[in-house]
Amino acid sequence: MAFEPPQRLVRALGETAPDGDDWLEKLPETAHQAVTLRELTVERVQVPGGRSSLVVLVRRADGTPAVLKLAPPRARPESERAALAHWGGVGAVQLLDGPAVEGVLLLERLHPDVSVRSLPEAKALLEAAGTLRRLWVEPPGDHPFETVAGRTGRQAEAMRATASGFGEVAVLVDAALAAREELLAAPPEVRLLHGTFRQSKVLAGERMPWLAVGPDPVVGESAFDLARLVRDRVEDLIASPSGAAITRRRVKRLAESLDVDQERLRGWTLFRAVESGVRALRVGRPKDGELLLEFAGWL
Repeated sequence: MAFEPPQRLVRALGETAPDGDDWLEKLPETAHQAVTLRELTVERVQVPGGRSSLVVLVRRADGTPAVLKLAPPRARPESERAALAHWGGVGAVQLLDGPAVEGVLLLERLHPDVSVRSLPEAKALLEAAGTLRRLWVEPPGDHPFETVAGRTGRQAEAMRATASGFGEVAVLVDAALAAREELLAAPPEVRLLHGTFRQSKVLAGERMPWLAVGPDPVVGESAFDLARLVRDRVEDLIASPSGAAITRRRVKRLAESLDVDQERLRGWTLFRAVESGVRALRVGRPKDGELLLEFAGWL
């Protein structure tokens, strides 16, 4: 079978590829080797798939359905492996046994086309928040994970550099950076976080109704993780005449339901929305950038 990467993946990786990166060119060979090593039968490549990895629906030698996931080093697949192993299938997709090959994960098969996002908005937020709560556990003592301070520090540098070329966003960038400094001064707890949690990252399963997939794990306070969920379906929020009020109610409701400080959630939501918006402008996606920055302005 030809392991042709979906165009969504090609475009996304092209935005962040360092000079000389040949991961996409080597991907078909890497996929064939992974399938052969694990004696897998390929069903199909998941399309449109994700923005950071190739996802292949497979069956193991005993006929059990599974998912083969291949990701480049910059997507931090070994960090994902460590997080999934620590969660042990509680709230997240189960990591399956097999030869450990860098950048290649064999995972429990969920229902790839059925995410929490398919539910009505209120129900989707409730189910997503419940799933996220189960992931917030103590990190292992000698963990390999990036910290919220470290990750947002890199992002802050990129935000400053980009904002100089987009003068109209400078005020939002300044507010986001100020919020980050204040939030990092006294974090209330340290938990293992999903890192990139949103409704589309929660899929229907067999052993549990909903399970999280695709973490980019990080260690820090819970409000950082919840912040990305606040802006889910941002296109609908922007299109609504009461989008700003809905957003403020969502911050309040999610904070109360997960015992997270409301102001800390608002602050991290601001930082993460501005960071994503500025990054979208930087890589040539102005429509996405403008939506995110308009959303950030409501906070």
